[in-house]
Amino acid sequence: MSLAPRKTPLSALVLALGLLAPASALAAPPSAEAPALQGETCSLEGLLGQIRHGLGSKSEAYKRYLRTLLSESAVNLPLGELQAAFEREYDPVMVEHLAAALVARTERGLEDEAMESVARRALGDRDPALRAATVRAMRQTGALERTGDMYERLMRDPSPEVRQEAATNLITDNREVYGGRDGKAADTAVAAAAASSDPEVTARILGNLMTGEVSADSARTLENLLGSDSAQVRAAASTALGGVPAAQMASARETLGAQYRAETDPQARKAMLASIARLGFSSAVPELKRLREVDPRLAPEIDAWTRVLEMNLQEWSLIQSAKQRLSQTR
Repeated sequence: MSLAPRKTPLSALVLALGLLAPASALAAPPSAEAPALQGETCSLEGLLGQIRHGLGSKSEAYKRYLRTLLSESAVNLPLGELQAAFEREYDPVMVEHLAAALVARTERGLEDEAMESVARRALGDRDPALRAATVRAMRQTGALERTGDMYERLMRDPSPEVRQEAATNLITDNREVYGGRDGKAADTAVAAAAASSDPEVTARILGNLMTGEVSADSARTLENLLGSDSAQVRAAASTALGGVPAAQMASARETLGAQYRAETDPQARKAMLASIARLGFSSAVPELKRLREVDPRLAPEIDAWTRVLEMNLQEWSLIQSAKQRLSQTR
């Protein structure tokens, strides 16, 4: 009895592939060449179409993903196409996405022209909603360092929405991008606040600004703002002066003390007392006591600051917490 030849694993594999292969493939002559593989890149129009479709999604995470996708792809997209798409777009959300993509190019070391085109539209578009959207796209970026006097000009924009978006950028970038440690960013914010004719916006910026690295010129600007017609601005400028660098502290304390004597608004006076305390810690106690008779209504406020400062706490945050607890028990 003859035995059938034993099949090897390799021959079994070849047989299986032969059975699975289509007839046309089996019939192809040995010399036939396989088609060359063609690489594909995601086009700008394809990305924009995907984003437009995604705007209807209920998922905010997905919408953020699409914006990130466009920004991450921006460095590989032709600048001319990206700028043209940005300039012909009139949907505020899409304008913001495209502006963010252009800014991303400059942020990653490519041409400054990309961010410059965004700044031009933020300042010059006829539609305030599109100007506001373009301003939002520059938030949490290095725009403060690369856009010259743009923020001062935005503070004079006729649209309240644009002014508020610009103020949000200044506050957010000062704190979250630069951590309050960049003098240029802080100076840009002070200059913009001073350029504003909107007291609410000026006060919002100054009341939330970290001023530990401002220049001497910016510190003088803050002192000058104590003479504003708006009590809201005077209070915010007082708060900002409380954080100036050591070299500016003596002048700030003197100016705050003089303004306190001339001030008529109780809230502005409270802000001045807090900044005098912050600038001097325990050394401010004699100065505060001298101010006690200026406004009898605020004598309890001065007494509270005096008691807290005499505890000799060495951190402003601890002093603030102690003052708050003391005020709550009064």
